[in-house]
Amino acid sequence: MHLAIAIASLATACVLLFVQPRWWLPEAISAHARAYDAQLHVTLWVIGVLFAAAQGLLAFAVFRFRDRGQTPSATAGNHRLELVWTSVTAVAFLGLAIAGQGIWAAVHLQGAPNPLRVEVLAKQFAWSYRYAGPDGVFSAVEVKSIDDAGGNPFGVVDAKSDDIVTALLHVPAGRAVELRLKSRDVIHNFFVRELRIKQDVVPGMTIPLRFQAEKTGRYEIPCSELCGLGHHQMRSALVVMGAGEFEAWLREQQSR
Repeated sequence: MHLAIAIASLATACVLLFVQPRWWLPEAISAHARAYDAQLHVTLWVIGVLFAAAQGLLAFAVFRFRDRGQTPSATAGNHRLELVWTSVTAVAFLGLAIAGQGIWAAVHLQGAPNPLRVEVLAKQFAWSYRYAGPDGVFSAVEVKSIDDAGGNPFGVVDAKSDDIVTALLHVPAGRAVELRLKSRDVIHNFFVRELRIKQDVVPGMTIPLRFQAEKTGRYEIPCSELCGLGHHQMRSALVVMGAGEFEAWLREQQSR
């Protein structure tokens, strides 16, 4: 009986911890982030109900069939019950996975008209961002032109290029942004928790990532993939600005 009480108590404690809002995710600042949170809520409710039911049945079985001095008996199992709970688990898992596919596709496959395109370069142990100049075209790059000390981490060939290279990612609120993620050495990971986006940056690949931030502010961009001894210091920031403020920032960068 004590074991049944312990199982029921632990299951109840787990459920109570999950329903406490004080340990929830940080504020969502995009439609994608809100859709992500909604899907997570559904997933937690479905899995939570199944978890509570399974633990309740376990506690009941332990209590009902506890040792009371009776003659031990054996069972060969129940194939029908096993088929039912396996099917329920499979349907729940596949259903939740299918329901979440649209949220994933929105940031990887679904483009938006007239997005702000930004190239993102990850390297040990820093982030760099490149914006096209007034002509809207990125300048050509090559490996031998890379010069970190000279402020040319992308290897832009033309010394008079009008591209803008920064250490922070500046974007306007309310406008679609399309990032082109690249790594110069090892696997890194681009992560903004308030946007609910997290994407590996793989050497030799250019990976698209799309979002549209709605709230101005400054949000951390850490590398969330162990990438070497300096991994802990590989941090940058997403700066979401009003449309007018962003245009003023662009003009300031272009005048330098």
